[in-house]
Amino acid sequence: MDKNLITNNLITGRLAAQVLCVALLVCGLGGCGGQSSSATDSLVAQGASAQDVQDEPTPQAPMLPVSVVDETGAEITIDSTERIIPLDGTVAEVVFALGMGDNVVATDLSATYPPEADALPEIGYQRALSAETVASFAPTLLLATDIAGPPEALDDMRRLGYPLVIVPNEATPAGAGQKIRAVANALGMSERGQEVAAALDAAIAEASVPSNSELADSDLGRPRVLALYVRGSTAQLVLGESANTRWLIHAAGGVDVSEAMGIADSAPISAEAILAAAPDVLVVPAVGLESVGGVEGLLEIGGLGQTPAGQNGHVLAYDDQLLLGNGPRTAEMLAQLRDDLRAVVVAKTTDPKEDS
Repeated sequence: MDKNLITNNLITGRLAAQVLCVALLVCGLGGCGGQSSSATDSLVAQGASAQDVQDEPTPQAPMLPVSVVDETGAEITIDSTERIIPLDGTVAEVVFALGMGDNVVATDLSATYPPEADALPEIGYQRALSAETVASFAPTLLLATDIAGPPEALDDMRRLGYPLVIVPNEATPAGAGQKIRAVANALGMSERGQEVAAALDAAIAEASVPSNSELADSDLGRPRVLALYVRGSTAQLVLGESANTRWLIHAAGGVDVSEAMGIADSAPISAEAILAAAPDVLVVPAVGLESVGGVEGLLEIGGLGQTPAGQNGHVLAYDDQLLLGNGPRTAEMLAQLRDDLRAVVVAKTTDPKEDS
């Protein structure tokens, strides 16, 4: 019997994300083609209300000027939102979700969603910014997270007089809502921010696996998951507590094996440690998976092919911004991961040849 898991992580309709199908599950899940699974149906049903909130924003013009205290403790006054540059892909997504996308004049390389943000001129990558490049777009507001850098470039932007607001970037279930509220406050749209964030908080709670559910009530029902960040041969890391993947795995009913491995931030892939952790599932950003030659190339790295996940083809790849960003589509990401992990449980319980 073919034991591979089909990971069709396309968020349907207007919530479409660039997600890679990496494996095929035949074990009782009803066929290999199309999106006829209950996982997709669940996403369509769950995503509709959240997207409707974004597509039909409550009429609210920015109330400016506004003063905010950002994550660094600095007080910033914003007089204009006419020319916004988000220095982070997920922050750009938040600005668009709040209905202010027409005011965004440039984004960084990490901004891949929505397509309108991806199509804008680019100012470089958020971790390697140039004040000169940013200044060439004459911004009236810069929005960033603590990922933005280097610090000298940010200091140069402040010296040039550009309002720079650092917003929260917490890797928790509440983190996405906090980020939305902070961005909205900086835009002078606190009411709209509360509305969008509250809808997202509720959707995340709805998508989370209760502790007493069938998926979470036994070791068999809790797949052991290893989240990876790979970029060719230059970056091959296990993601830990500080990554968005830790809480997503827990909320989706899985066990993040990086916790038992003692990884707080990230750590290089170690064959010995990974074989001892014995993950049932590997989770990886889609662009990273492509950079190592797909599933086949991934399983050649550091003992991954010898794990239960590698032997059974349980590799889940998701759009990078969707998986790592903790933004407006986080509830959809969580629902998809939950359903994909549930499919792994089905495979383990219906095929005696599956490794436990």
